Amino acid sequence: MKRVVTFGEVLMRLSPPGHERLFQSPTLRTYFGGSEANTAASLAHFGARVEHVTRVPSNALGDAALAALRAEGVGVRACARGGARMGLYFVEGGADVRPLRVVYDRAGSAFSEIEPEHVHWDAVLRGAEWFHVSGITPALGEGPLRSVHAALNAARAASVPVSLDLNFRPALWVGRDPKPILQPIAKRAQLLIANPGAIETMLGITTAGTIPEPPEALRATAEKVHELFGCTRVAITQRETISASEHGWQAFLWDAADGAMHEGGRHQVQVVDRVGGGDSFVAGLLHALLEGRSPAHAVRFATAASALKLTIPGDFNRVTADEVERLLSSHR
Repeated sequence: MKRVVTFGEVLMRLSPPGHERLFQSPTLRTYFGGSEANTAASLAHFGARVEHVTRVPSNALGDAALAALRAEGVGVRACARGGARMGLYFVEGGADVRPLRVVYDRAGSAFSEIEPEHVHWDAVLRGAEWFHVSGITPALGEGPLRSVHAALNAARAASVPVSLDLNFRPALWVGRDPKPILQPIAKRAQLLIANPGAIETMLGITTAGTIPEPPEALRATAEKVHELFGCTRVAITQRETISASEHGWQAFLWDAADGAMHEGGRHQVQVVDRVGGGDSFVAGLLHALLEGRSPAHAVRFATAASALKLTIPGDFNRVTADEVERLLSSHR
């Protein structure tokens, strides 16, 4: 059983039922999630041993967040406790021509005040086979940024490979340029995952700018990422928003070992909940690569896993590896 460590904030999500608007109903359903936590939960369902590292307040909300991760099979022993509040976000599901709407309330959260000394990174990463983080985490404050670098230092010392999902969130970068923060982190990742827009905004690499971008343009982008940042594998995802209720989803994986751009196929999905789709792609990619599957199979598996997540309410992808393989078998 492969051991993976993920690092990032866990948020409490509140959503109205069905397709209602925020506060149209007196009822808001609660979920827990967060980019790296979503990846951790999906990996656990695929059979990995996963340890998620975060910081939550020492109150009932923090207890509930950790219980939600444990319920998915994710280890939380290395999580820090403290701080004043739980980060929140509100999600209004889209429908047809009305897009998804997200409102964040995470300023001053327990995680935004995390510091490197809150986590014993050398011990956490000892014996791990992978470390994963996203571009959201260093955007949350100086403490989270310092903690990312502390984790990367420990990963390098322990020879643990690193993946970085750029995961650009405009609301987190208002008035700031992400490039000086993300470029040094990208140089320490063996696997980089992003869409073309995030690569341009966060790494400064000009992309074709079309939706979808043709494979030859994506290959040129991936090769430029490798040239400038040294990442040996680059996964690029593309989402076609036909409507809020229907998405086309595809991805490609460039591998320095063979210089090839492997295509993951395209899935057109009636969307139940789009939150966590990209995080599930990351989980599928890590699972397949850690299991020794070829890059070609890994990107197909990851794309299918992500498509399945779009059909499941909440942030977590509660599907097994066998279910993903069955979808792959029927989608040839």
